[in-house]
Amino acid sequence: MNIILLGPPGAGKGTQAKILVESEGMVQLSTGDMLRAARTSGTEMGKRVAEVMDRGHLVTDEIVIGLIREQLEKDPEKGYIFDGFPRTLKQADALGELLAEMGQSLDVALELRVNDEALVERILNRAREAVAAGGEARADDNEESLKTRLMAYYKMTSPLVGYYYAKGLYAETDGLAPIEQVAKGVREKLGLA
Repeated sequence: MNIILLGPPGAGKGTQAKILVESEGMVQLSTGDMLRAARTSGTEMGKRVAEVMDRGHLVTDEIVIGLIREQLEKDPEKGYIFDGFPRTLKQADALGELLAEMGQSLDVALELRVNDEALVERILNRAREAVAAGGEARADDNEESLKTRLMAYYKMTSPLVGYYYAKGLYAETDGLAPIEQVAKGVREKLGLA
């Protein structure tokens, strides 16, 4: 099973992906993690990533698709969770083409639905809890940064909802429920319950 987790920053995509990795043996493909790993890998693709990032530029869709291809080729029998990709309609097309080329398909694009005001409060609470526990809040866990990230999400990524709906691949579940309840909703939507 190959799935995409959709939702704005802080919706719980990483948390739910981790639960699926542990319970179903799926592989989480986080573009951020893949880019960091590639940068230090010494491979040809890794050298390209390092060169682009060292110049302070954004990594191209072509490079990200190349990294995803490498991951899918490693273990094509595993189910994959795409986390942080695709972010745009162009990337969604590229991912669909890659999967088709590899004889695979996307099973569902699952959106973790959230209310923006509740989401901002959730993120600010996460930051306060980190500081109270003697740690540090994530650099982007503040109201101004979150609003900027939400605007970017709605401009670039939210069109994917309609894209996958039109393809019959869209599903949604409440992303603001307690973690266990969200996980139950995710499993139900994926046919795993």
